[in-house]
Order: sequence, then structure tokens, then C-alpha cells
Amino acid sequence: MVDVDKVLDEAGLKNPVVRDYVAYWAELTGAERIEVVQASDDARLVAECLEAGELLPAGEGRYYSRSYHKDTARSEERTIVATSNPSDAGAYNNWRPSEEMKPLLEGKMRGASAGKTMYVVPYLMAPPGSPLEPYAAGVELTDARTVVLHMIRMARVGVEYINNLADPNSFVRAVHVTGDLENLGHGTADDQRYFVTVADERTILHFGSSDGGNALLGKIAHGLRLASYDGWASGKFLAEQFMLLGIVDKETGRKYHVAGGFPSASGKTNLAMTLAPDALGDRYYVEFYGDDIAWIWVDENDGRAYAFNPENGVFGVAKDTNEATNPTALDSIAPGSGAIFTNVAYNEKTGDVWWEGKSKNPPADLDGWLDWKGERIADRSPEQAGDPWAHPNSRFTTALDNVPNVAKDYDDPRGVPVDAIIFGGRTRDREPLVRAITDLAEGVYDGLTLGAEATFAADGKEGILRYDPMSMRPFMSYGEGDYAAHWLKILGQATDGPIFAHVNWFQRDPEDGHFLWPGYRDNLRALLWLVQFKNGEVTGVPTAVGTIPAKDELLLEGIEIDEGDLDKILTIDLERWRQEIGFREEHLSQFDRLPEAIWEAHRRVARAVEEAAQQG
Repeated sequence: MVDVDKVLDEAGLKNPVVRDYVAYWAELTGAERIEVVQASDDARLVAECLEAGELLPAGEGRYYSRSYHKDTARSEERTIVATSNPSDAGAYNNWRPSEEMKPLLEGKMRGASAGKTMYVVPYLMAPPGSPLEPYAAGVELTDARTVVLHMIRMARVGVEYINNLADPNSFVRAVHVTGDLENLGHGTADDQRYFVTVADERTILHFGSSDGGNALLGKIAHGLRLASYDGWASGKFLAEQFMLLGIVDKETGRKYHVAGGFPSASGKTNLAMTLAPDALGDRYYVEFYGDDIAWIWVDENDGRAYAFNPENGVFGVAKDTNEATNPTALDSIAPGSGAIFTNVAYNEKTGDVWWEGKSKNPPADLDGWLDWKGERIADRSPEQAGDPWAHPNSRFTTALDNVPNVAKDYDDPRGVPVDAIIFGGRTRDREPLVRAITDLAEGVYDGLTLGAEATFAADGKEGILRYDPMSMRPFMSYGEGDYAAHWLKILGQATDGPIFAHVNWFQRDPEDGHFLWPGYRDNLRALLWLVQFKNGEVTGVPTAVGTIPAKDELLLEGIEIDEGDLDKILTIDLERWRQEIGFREEHLSQFDRLPEAIWEAHRRVARAVEEAAQQG
């Protein structure tokens, strides 16, 4: 057996509770070696991975990683929230009793790291000194070296974050064991993978993956799922899958911060990393805080909501990232950035990488190119010619410091004041460009009924959204009714609370399918209108579902848009909204203990839609 105490002494890891935790899991998993990781170990670990073939060079200071071909994405059906209280079960959180799940996971992990190194990764998911720091410390134990490198990019890593805890016991216990990936029955009735958050014990047990959110336990499992439970249990904060950006008005010196939730494929990362349109760039500058998670609380001294991004990096989807959609992302993964690409296409001769949407067409010269499975593209049969080069969930991982417009105060422990909370799902009709909501309950109601288009042709229910409350559907850790009540409680404490809004960049023409709004950098125009509306600088047009811009209130300098298209995206389709109200009622009825304030908001909106429709 490895001498645990000696290793921890040499690493300067002093927290006695952490030491006991490491010793327990080292014995249970059968790890042959233990290594405590600091952020400064990155270059050495990269070199070891390159030598072992776990990483491949992708140009100067960039690296390529390929996962097992069945282990390429978060697996929601295998992801479980476990607690000791059955009332924590919700419609979406796949709840199980902790007394069942803990022994099951320990059984699967027993001896599963034999012959491997257990890496001890002490981390912090908050700016040091933050009021939420007591909920941010964790120690991930992993037997995968590439996971360590991702964690160094995505979190603040070092023993100092767990040595000096006010309560030595107040850290998240996060255990990741890869398992025998090729023999875990992926997707079969005998699937052995389990990704479990034991929420009321602040413990994360993930078995059977080495990819993404299944393995980077500080990110989704702690930063979202467990933090959401912590925020509710403590009554102190919200932890949401939100982007966070800042808008600087260089003329007035004022700065605004916008947080927002978007379901998958609805443009969250592109908005988070956006730049001002060229025509507005002399006056406005956009700052990046985060593209995926925000923790939000209310400061009792000034009555404002504050937020920070708990992550220290960006774990972005590569697909369709290019100079037009997200030039900021490309700059953040430039040579020398230390970026890691996962499951994109790779050229073994040149070290180049490519993914669908990086350029209009893939490289014409196929020499050296391997697809995401490691198979030669030049050897493909004619039937395989159209297969993707990169996996649709291929990723890039890079540190926040690499993002060229990262906010100077992104690491401020006080967070930044939140002026607006927006929701946006990909819908081809029904939702206008932007509609502002000034009532708290109606804003929370709107977030609970957030959704994006899905394919419902199989059951004939065209027009129904796949609802994704607050964009948290895969990350809910307790019941949705209690979640709604917690939102009302936290933001109800604000005397100067954020305005809510719903945005939609994806309306299409029903005839030829073209997008009515140009999108990307021009989306900033909708956010500028929103903060102007909050400030009372514009009045907007009241509708049954919120206030929308008057056409002359939008800053349209330098934009190319058809007048008819603009009229359409600034109109409410009341017949589609009448249909939507019925779908919303069915959706909300799933949730136990939904606050009466949310039902009242639903009835108010339904009544307003009906009256407006009758008035024609």
C-alpha cells in the first residue's frame, strides 16, 4: 500500500479531514500511487501525457485528446441525485435514496484504480474571499491524468484552498473512477455507469467515464448540481447554468451586467463571448465573465443581486465555432494558450485540428487527417464520405485569462451587480426579439417555462417546446416547486432587483426559412434596449406577455435587415401564444409544491393573452 501520510506531508496538505478522505478512497479504489496536484504542475503533467500518448500536440502550446468512442457526452439517464429525503425528488432530477446509491458506487469503485495513480485535486469554485467561498471548496480524486489537466484550466487548483478552511469539514468530496470503459455496457440494459451527486452529504461519486462533465467534477456536478442544492439548503444563493457578460457604455462610463439561461443549441456561449457590432463599437464594449455557470445572491447592504462565474475557464462546444459566430472563442484557443481540444478531427502530420463549421468546407488535402474516432478520413468508403469529422459534442478547454475581452474584475470576490436576467430558447416563431418583464413572479414563471424547439413529428405535436426550466433541466438537484420558491425568496430580498426578459434570435420566415434577425454581434442591440428600458430611457410597447421595443427605440445603425422582417420580430403572435399557454399549464402541473405566486402569474399572462386575442 502507498504511504498516504508521507505523500500528503510532502505535498503540504494539512487539512486532517481531507487527509482521512484521501486515505479512505485510496484504500477502497486500490490506487497504486497518490499525487497531490497544484496548478503549477500543469507543464509537467502535459509532458507526461504527451509521452504516454494521452495527449497529442496540436501546434504550439495546444493539445489534442480523444476519448473512448462511446464516452463522448454527458449521460443524463445515468446521472442521479441522491439524498436521504424522498421529498427532494423532482420531475427531472432522477432521485434515488442515498442509502441505496452510496454502497452501489463504492462497490463498483472498489479496486477499480488498481495499478493507477490517484490524483488529488484540491480546488475552489469561487473567487477567493467571496461570501460564497464556504460552498466552493472541493477535492476531486481522479485516476485520469487528462481530467487533472482540464480541472487545472477550469478551476482554481491548489492545497491552499482546503488547508485553511474555517471548518475543515466544509469541502465537497468528489470521487471520479474511470472504470474499464470498453466493458461497461454503454447504453445497454447492463449499463454499469453511474454519475451520482449525494447532495445532502456534499459528495459526488462518478464511475464509468473520462469525458467532460462526467469527469470534471468541479464543473457541472459541484458548480451546478450540488451548488444549487447548497444554495437552497442554506437559503443564501442561486447556482444556475447562466452566462454572464458586462456592457460598458464608453460615453457615459456606466456598466451593466446581464446573466442569462439558454437551453442547448440556443446561442449561450456565442452571446457570452460576443463583441459589439462594428457600427456601435466606438461607444459600447462587451466584457466576458463566463459562458456556463453563475452563482447569484443578494447583498443585504445595498439590496442588489450580485453574481460571479465560479469557473476559471471555458469548456466550449467546438461545432460551428468560427470567425463569424465567435471570434473571441478562436482567440482564446490560439497557439500558446494551453488549450485542449477533445474529439475534434486531428491531423497527425501537422497537428492541425478541424471541426464542422470551423470553415465552410473541410480541408481538401486529406493527408494525415483522422476523424474523432482516430480513423483515417482518406480511407473512408463513398458511403462514409458525409460522416462528421468531429463529434458533435467535441470541445475546447481554455483558461479564462486567454479570453481577450475577459473582464478585469472577473475574479472580484464581491461579484458584479446583475442588472438583467434573460432567458432565450431557439424558436422559429412565437417569441419576439426581446420582451421585458418587470414583475418578479412573472419573470420566474417565464424562466420555468423556458424551452427550445425539438422534433415532435413522431407524436404529431408540432409547436411544443422541450421545456428546460431556467436551462437547468439536466442539473436540477431538488424539486422544481421548491426551486421556484427559492428563486422567489432569494430575488424577493432585492430592493433594486434585476429586470427579466426573454430573447429570441432564431425567428424564421415560414416561406423560405431565412432568419429574420442577423444574430451574433447584433444581438447586443436587444440587450442595449433592455438596459435602456430598465433605466427609463425608452418606454417600449406593452403587450400581453411583456414589453417589446418600439421600432425606433432599437439602435439599428449599421444593421442590414428587411423592414418586414423587423416588423415581424417586434410582433406578438397571439394565436401561437394561446396554444403555448395550454402547453405551459400541462408542463407546470408536473411540479409538486409549485408556489401559488407562479400559478397566479400564469393565470395573469393567460388572461392577458386571451383578452388581447379577442380584441384582435
